Amino acid sequence: MELKRLIDEFLEYLEVGKDYSPLTIRSYRHYLYRFSDWISETAPETEPKDIKLEMVRQYRLYLARLKDRHGQFLKRVTQSYHIITLRAFLRYLSAQRDIATLSSDKIELPKGKTRSVKFLDAEQVERLLNSPDVSDEIGLRDKAILELLFSTGLRVSELVGLNRDQINISRQEFGIVGKGNKPRVAYISNTAAGWLEQYLKSRDDSFRSLFIRYSGALDKSQGGERMRLTVRSIQRIVDKYARRILLPIKATPHTLRHSFATDLLIAGADIRSVQEMLGHESISTTQIYTHVTNSQLKHAHQKYHHKSSTNQNE
Repeated sequence: MELKRLIDEFLEYLEVGKDYSPLTIRSYRHYLYRFSDWISETAPETEPKDIKLEMVRQYRLYLARLKDRHGQFLKRVTQSYHIITLRAFLRYLSAQRDIATLSSDKIELPKGKTRSVKFLDAEQVERLLNSPDVSDEIGLRDKAILELLFSTGLRVSELVGLNRDQINISRQEFGIVGKGNKPRVAYISNTAAGWLEQYLKSRDDSFRSLFIRYSGALDKSQGGERMRLTVRSIQRIVDKYARRILLPIKATPHTLRHSFATDLLIAGADIRSVQEMLGHESISTTQIYTHVTNSQLKHAHQKYHHKSSTNQNE
């Protein structure tokens, strides 16, 4: 099918021309193949020039009624991802290939709920960081993981990819290439550096991975390297300790990233600096954290303005 071939070429363009990550390309493939399969069933002779707004409307209706393998309707945000990807594909056909098709600008995105950020307050962060039992090597590793996540605001994918030789504990910083191949410097707090140093001293191996498993077979594809922890493994570790201390919210590695950002803003860091430390491409992404500073301003207003008004009335 012509449309399927163009989708594959679009995915190749993202991989080579835009240097998208394999995970992002996999998601794009999933969303666009679903669109292609739907087209094959509803209008099998469809070419790019035949894609009209009414067809997109019917596809959105199909997505709204579609259930996943667990029998649940697709979430609103998942439906939006499908449409965002379709727009990107149509934009590629028009701008990169000069192929006549529906203008991507004519497709309106679904209106989603205002994005909220879950983060831990200072007391909750302290309890979480102190929850591992550091008397054994696994607990020491987990302690170093939690401290490093909160100290740097790393994405979990960035954390699992770290190697020992990347970390300069004496300088308390290291370079990282994050999302979209955007390089930045991550800074390690005194506390995190201390626990990371203890963890590394406890290891008597020469494996390059910073955080490793202590069970299971060696990775033969990496020359007998001890398996590094996966994204899912880190998520389980954070969840385990969050449950242990009975946190009122479901904590994830990204919750610690949010907590890192909000902690900086509450302490007075400017939003541009926070943007750089998080590795955000756009300042608008970082602005989701401004609700924290807004709440701090509201608290200050309630505390000091009320006091001032009371004094004036005396």
